[in-house]
Amino acid sequence: MTGLVRGGQNPAMANLQDAPEITTEELVRAVESGQSLRILDVRAPAALAGGKIDLVAPEKFLNIRGSEILAMGEGVSSALPPDGPIAVVCGRGNASKQIAHHLNELGYVARSVRGGMAAWADAVISRVMDPPAGFDHWIQFDRIAKGSLGYLVASAGKALVVDPPRKWQAFVDLARERGLEIVGVADTHAHADYISGGPSIAKSLGIPYHLHPADAILPYDGSPATIPFSPLADGQRLPVGTAELVVDHTPGHTEGSVCFRAGDHAVLSGDFVFIRSIGRPDLGGKVEAWTPILWKSLERARATWKPGCRVYPAHYASDAEREKDRSVGHDWGSLEPMNEPLRLKNEGEFVSWVLKKVGSSPEAYRKIKAVNLGLLQVWEMEAQELETGKNECALG
Repeated sequence: MTGLVRGGQNPAMANLQDAPEITTEELVRAVESGQSLRILDVRAPAALAGGKIDLVAPEKFLNIRGSEILAMGEGVSSALPPDGPIAVVCGRGNASKQIAHHLNELGYVARSVRGGMAAWADAVISRVMDPPAGFDHWIQFDRIAKGSLGYLVASAGKALVVDPPRKWQAFVDLARERGLEIVGVADTHAHADYISGGPSIAKSLGIPYHLHPADAILPYDGSPATIPFSPLADGQRLPVGTAELVVDHTPGHTEGSVCFRAGDHAVLSGDFVFIRSIGRPDLGGKVEAWTPILWKSLERARATWKPGCRVYPAHYASDAEREKDRSVGHDWGSLEPMNEPLRLKNEGEFVSWVLKKVGSSPEAYRKIKAVNLGLLQVWEMEAQELETGKNECALG
């Protein structure tokens, strides 16, 4: 059987209800558990420039147009050896369903990625980590397509959400599963690479949205934010059940950048410090003014954060920044060997290094920043387009 015809119908007209699917979360869990899996992207090659599922080794990722696969018939085995399970992905999970159905008729083991690349762009994977002293839950949400991280931290049944994405339901669902009441949501800064879910969560649950007031201003023209927010201040203690987070104001990436520190044990560092770099001070168009400020924030952290304080950032650039359990976090005291800007010892050297590293700011970032401050409204499709691709928030 060629797979081109079933019951006298063209495959495009066949009943595809029996075409097996795999969710984006199941796909991630399968790969991370060591299952041998290939990813077949059936979009036009040019579409890959906007992002692809890069979970597997390069030799296990294939890009063949769906129309070409159908045209090959049984000869597809020359381009796609039938030696292991395949996850088929397209833009929105429709064409991939047809191709998976076709391949299964030819004897392959293929599943369609439900929702396609649109679902992949929004997918978040929760990773449960050991909580610091005083906390009962410390959960990292990994949006792999963006390289972005959000958090749910809790104590005594009360939870705080930090740096949530636009599609935030996974945070709320997990809190409910664990019997936690979300009492607040906070952003470490006004994000430029993705649309924050913070204001939306706050409105939906009737809880405060926390943001530093220096970030409630559009840096390009000084327009004030129109979103309601509860202002954060340096040294403020933010209660979470019977525990608390201390607000460290760490400007430089943005003027209102803050970190949330759980005593000397852990810190949610936002875009201030990453595992292998630091946050760009040029995205607000004020690199010369903000770079010395960023240096002073780093100096303060070096003077006050304890070596054993676990740093949990809001972004990562590659899998090289992951721990063995796939989480992203590292002790402050041992970051310097893997983080070049932390090894720079004086302000002049630091400023020179930054100015050599900065590049052009992604065009979408200005618009995203305006959306996050309530100054611009966008439709769902435009929001997806604005957020396309990995974050570009780190220097390097």
